[in-house]
Amino acid sequence: MGDDRWPRWPARSAGVRRPRRGGVWRLVPSWRMVLGAGVAAVVLSVGALVAGYLLVEIPEPKSAAAAQANVYLYADGSQIAAVGEVNRANVALEEVPEPVRYAVLAAEDRDFFDASPVDLSAMVRAGWNMLRGGGRQSGSTITQQYVKNYYLDQRQTVSRKVKELFIAVKLGRELSKEEILQGYLNTSYFGRNAYGVQAAAQAYYGKDVGELGVAEGAYLAALLQAPSVYDVVADPGSTGRAVARWEYVLDGMVSQGWLAPGEREALEFPRPGPYEPPDLLSGERGYLVEAVRGELTGRGVLGEDELAAGGYRITTTIDPVRQEALTRAVEEQVLDGLGSEPPDSYLRVGATSVEVASGEVVAMYGGRDYTEQFVNNATRRDYQAASTFKPIVYAAALEHGAETVDGERIGPGTVYDGSSGRTVVDRDGVDTGWAPENEGGRDYGPLTVAEAMDRSVNAVFAQLGEDVGADRVRETAVALGIPEEVPGLAQARGSISLGTATPSTVDVAQVYAALARQGVFREAVLVREVSRDGEVVPLPEPAERRAVSAAVADGVTAVLRGVVESGTGTAAGSAGRPAAGKTGTAEEDRAAWFAGFTPELATVVAVFGQDSETGEQQSLYGAAGQERISGGGFPALIWGQYTAAALRGLPVAEFGGAAERVPPGGEDGGGDEAGEGEEADGGGTGGGGRSGEVSPSVVPSPSEPSEPSSPVPSSGSAEPSSGPVPSRPPGEGEPPVAPSREPSPPREGADDPAEGPARES
Repeated sequence: MGDDRWPRWPARSAGVRRPRRGGVWRLVPSWRMVLGAGVAAVVLSVGALVAGYLLVEIPEPKSAAAAQANVYLYADGSQIAAVGEVNRANVALEEVPEPVRYAVLAAEDRDFFDASPVDLSAMVRAGWNMLRGGGRQSGSTITQQYVKNYYLDQRQTVSRKVKELFIAVKLGRELSKEEILQGYLNTSYFGRNAYGVQAAAQAYYGKDVGELGVAEGAYLAALLQAPSVYDVVADPGSTGRAVARWEYVLDGMVSQGWLAPGEREALEFPRPGPYEPPDLLSGERGYLVEAVRGELTGRGVLGEDELAAGGYRITTTIDPVRQEALTRAVEEQVLDGLGSEPPDSYLRVGATSVEVASGEVVAMYGGRDYTEQFVNNATRRDYQAASTFKPIVYAAALEHGAETVDGERIGPGTVYDGSSGRTVVDRDGVDTGWAPENEGGRDYGPLTVAEAMDRSVNAVFAQLGEDVGADRVRETAVALGIPEEVPGLAQARGSISLGTATPSTVDVAQVYAALARQGVFREAVLVREVSRDGEVVPLPEPAERRAVSAAVADGVTAVLRGVVESGTGTAAGSAGRPAAGKTGTAEEDRAAWFAGFTPELATVVAVFGQDSETGEQQSLYGAAGQERISGGGFPALIWGQYTAAALRGLPVAEFGGAAERVPPGGEDGGGDEAGEGEEADGGGTGGGGRSGEVSPSVVPSPSEPSEPSSPVPSSGSAEPSSGPVPSRPPGEGEPPVAPSREPSPPREGADDPAEGPARES
């Protein structure tokens, strides 16, 4: 506490310095009536403030024993979980190291010791924003936040804000700044069910608050703004945001003279330890609760502090029957056959199923047990999406009327060179220096876009993406449902076409649901209703927009039907329904995906490789006795079994006429791909991918056909496959995606320094 490195902690304050207020009215005789009305309004306002100050008393503190649980319900009203245990251990301010106190001030209220207990200008801005229907905004000082934590409820209402103001003013006169800060540190919510800085120190670092270092204290201070957003263990994809917030806190400490610049530069981000949730969140329940909490806070329905206060009844969109079907499919197709040692122990499964018509998430699989693995595999954003991005590239080509280098309009019958390692050329026909390989270096020779989608040929889609343009691909991805903040999306250039971005299964499900909805994006939601004490909390309308034309969406669907019927995703045919989809396999088998849809459901299944001890991504070669794990294997098998069960008893729905299956070779498609309002499978034979390479009138067979290595039930069977997993899953020949590490430098003459050699699916 007496370390000379630190500025002396302010002497115990006797009161609060109040800013002086004043001004001069410039009187204009013709405005006398207006002035009189203004004076009257001021008098009334002052009178109201005085009356409010006199009438509003400081209430008794809220009792922790009175804290209520939040009840989470399935769509049918049955209970998922009731969460409401209070984890708090109060400490004296002297027990909190000075650097930790300064970090909190730097994060939340840098003028705490010099300013008024209320910030009227910030409150007015926040109130005006709320009245206009804008986002939630606190506009609160530390004193106001303490009042809210200790004396009031967490509801963002005008009456509660008025009470908060008067209580904060009175509290500022009756308590010292140190007493207020101590109360704030002991009542604030830090995430991980931790109330107060002592509980937070244990939850994140397994130590008492007095043992925290500067870097650790700054991270806990950063969490105060939005704990779930900055927990890098719960959401590995949030690391960039968390580090930026942590650096903001440290920079604030330096700017206030609370931390030496040299010491600040020497600090490294202190990654917190794993979280051990309470047993009441064991099994799958914890993943569902965590995902729902993330949606409520992320969409501005409730704040972290409001949820922490409890008392909410939250009805989700999860269908318990379909949830059980998804879990059963994961267990029967994968988990039940795994051993306890690597590489079997590395295997993780995540899945999300969205109802096409409503956009509601009807089933989600985040993992086997939330108390053993805190990370939700369905919502995590740290594994490459691989070839599940290729339909987005094709959609962008159709939507923008893209042409090949030869000037031919791109369509399902457009012929490209599928030779592995073929150098991609730009719009002027100049080599870019980027030459991605197909799996195993396999050369396919000339083949159509439809065939390339069936076989997931990297060489074709790398050139196709270049013909469309990375910016257009990115624009189409965002329009269809990939959030702009997804890691790797903004930075990717040509490699965006091969799936180097890392969206979650929820993000990808939004995209495929939009295709099934004939090009209309509708935000996927997990919450149907929220209420507290019988009062319904308003929910924002899910975002909805036309992402691509109906003709374009149908054109993509037509091609994707071939992937299920005769391409790398034939295992998904066990659903026994008309289906469209795409497989994806990441470099070194670190992830494998199947994203597909019927007219009713869009479901995405992903298998990830991760070391549970270190958190590092791992290859899945040899897992479950398989030589390798591909998107056409376990993910497609899970998808097929789940979809069959989820739709059992419902009439078979067909895709629209414009989404008819494109025959092998793309005979029905061609270079004149339709725009909005036209037929999506227009005629013609299509042009070549590189000038002078391919004769568009000839569509030769690929040099090595990609056949599934084991049979699957015919499309006429409605029953899922429940037999043993084949020794080599269908889709074995699918190429993997490029590694997330920095790619090798391109060959001389490249115009895209971000590209290097890649082997992607």
